[in-house]
Amino acid sequence: MDFIDELKQFALRVENLREKITTEEATKNSLILPFFQMLGYDIFDPSEVVPEFTADVGIKKGEKVDYAIFQNGTPIILVEAKWCGEKLDKHGSQLFRYFGTTKAKFGILTNGIIYQFFTDLEEPNKMDEKPFMELNLL
Repeated sequence: MDFIDELKQFALRVENLREKITTEEATKNSLILPFFQMLGYDIFDPSEVVPEFTADVGIKKGEKVDYAIFQNGTPIILVEAKWCGEKLDKHGSQLFRYFGTTKAKFGILTNGIIYQFFTDLEEPNKMDEKPFMELNLL
């Protein structure tokens, strides 16, 4: 099966499960982690996908982003997850704070249905306010 077929099949899964999911943790386990696994990441390898990654911000210590995806020991993608019934429009600032504290060049804000992809196109090492791409699985 090619990637487009896998994505279509995964989108059907999302559509079937979303009404049954009532928490952020259930969203992570049922939608978000399987999505990254479909993309080829080993979600069970803590050197590749780190849950609750500490991204301290200034005087705020212990700040954690939901997931960091690593390559060669360096975080390359930060993922902030929300419950699948929650809108994402008010949560970009949380990811924005984490972005500047790591070497990651991509940030993803998701509720398991919508994936907003961010980077630093406008100003180096500062996450853009608007995503450069948005994927809605429905």
